[in-house]
Amino acid sequence: MGGSIRTTDGRGRLGGVLSGLAVAVGCVLFLGGFAWGAVLYRPYTVPTDSMNPTVTAGDRVLAQRIDGSEVRRGDVVVFTDARWGGLPMIKRVVALDGDRVACCDADGRLTVNGTPVPEPYLRSQGWGGKEAASPTGFSATVPDGHLFLLGDQRAGSQDSRVHLQEPGGGSVPRGAVTARLDAVVWPVEGAAVVDRPLGFAALPGGVSEPGPVRALGWAVLAGAVLVLGGAAYGPLARLGAGRGSGAGRGSGSTGPGAAPGVRPPGRARDGAPDGSPGRAPADG
Repeated sequence: MGGSIRTTDGRGRLGGVLSGLAVAVGCVLFLGGFAWGAVLYRPYTVPTDSMNPTVTAGDRVLAQRIDGSEVRRGDVVVFTDARWGGLPMIKRVVALDGDRVACCDADGRLTVNGTPVPEPYLRSQGWGGKEAASPTGFSATVPDGHLFLLGDQRAGSQDSRVHLQEPGGGSVPRGAVTARLDAVVWPVEGAAVVDRPLGFAALPGGVSEPGPVRALGWAVLAGAVLVLGGAAYGPLARLGAGRGSGAGRGSGSTGPGAAPGVRPPGRARDGAPDGSPGRAPADG
């Protein structure tokens, strides 16, 4: 009775188990990363160039949801204040409640409580000279529960400097802050994590800890690799098995389709037809 039986060795079973496990773990990492990100982060589109070159108009960014009490100097935050137009805005916090902020010292630097603050994120502002941290001088004391904010493009940013004569001396309440910028995700060529500026680290309270955006990115990437790799194992294994069985087909047979060790029907061992006497061996 003809037919063939296909068997699976131990390596095949183990490979199948591992590929299924890879897909399962990959789905957890991939979907879990997105779900965790949706809870922690909100996407925003940058409306103006006031924070150039850190972010520019049209950039898509991820901002971690935080409470105003978590804000530290140097943070780039999203806030909404009715006196600033009532729309979400993005600025950098340069002074906290109780701070005395001023500009500029003899070297053109911003000072907080008399301490000069290096600001490497500032590039050419376009007003010539020594490129001070602000084209116009100012000083203010930040009231309790408030924050003093500036744009990184100091030449054209509408920030706390233009609100100095208003209640609060140009600062905004901590409660106006809804999120802290952690990363630029679009355009792709500009995608990057927004690092905390070390210039404020020496001041009391230091700078905030980086958000988990890097961990989320790695989790999503690792999940995608595991899902694709695990899903590809089955087809690749079947393709390899098919090539192996094709290479061994027909080996050891005495004719087309014949099983090894079985002579073709209708022939005796000495080549005579079955049922007819064979030739006697010749005398030696």
